[in-house]
Amino acid sequence: MPTLHNSVGADYAFLESGLPFSFGVIALPGFEIVRARFARTLPMDEGFEAIAAHLRERHRPLTALCAAELRSPRPFSLGGFADFNAGWVAVLKHWGLHRHDLNPVARCNACPVHDAPSEPGFHAFSYTVPTGAAQAGFLTTSDHAADAPGPRSFVLAGFAEWAEGTPFPDGIVAWGDTSPAGLARKAQFVLDGLERNTAALGGDWKAVTAVQVYTAHEIGALVESQFAPRGLARLGIDWHVCRPPIEGMEFEIDLRCVRRELVID
Repeated sequence: MPTLHNSVGADYAFLESGLPFSFGVIALPGFEIVRARFARTLPMDEGFEAIAAHLRERHRPLTALCAAELRSPRPFSLGGFADFNAGWVAVLKHWGLHRHDLNPVARCNACPVHDAPSEPGFHAFSYTVPTGAAQAGFLTTSDHAADAPGPRSFVLAGFAEWAEGTPFPDGIVAWGDTSPAGLARKAQFVLDGLERNTAALGGDWKAVTAVQVYTAHEIGALVESQFAPRGLARLGIDWHVCRPPIEGMEFEIDLRCVRRELVID
């Protein structure tokens, strides 16, 4: 089972992945996670600046950043993805986020089929705030109800159909098979992995508030065969017509349990 570590700021714990991002994050006692989505995809440099400004406005340190949702013009080659990740890691190290040379930030990186950005950028991000921040003027009066006790908030990184530690592309589940049966195998593998990671984090699967699916393929049959039996159909499935970030992969999912979300213009 992957190892759970506390973040630098001791406001969330993260699940070690051996990758340039963690498998997921969960708020530690006294904190909760807030998700913020940009009204438009911001290029990476501009997005990092906007995130830093938002955290300053909320009186939160850079180390409060715990998850990111990225968008890219097209899937990367394996080597191209490694090059992209090198720049990503450099910024987060500069922000002081790394601990024991591990990157704590959970991440997904999807490639839209329609209206793709011209360069990689930020779609959304998540960060920690102290529990009860609304009373301190963090949010508006309408948000006070969210201060009631509830499950710990968490965010799971994007999980695709490539088994970690296996050769690429041979380790891709149902590699090259986008038939209904092939997609069902992919979805089952991905959802199994997300359930394991949720349990490893100490999260409550029944408390999930949003599920995002990234694939260019129709998912209607999968809702019935894969999502509904796991109790996820009640949420509605947020289908992004996107491809995963590496060539040859076809199916990715992330999910979260977050009670506060906002949009940044």
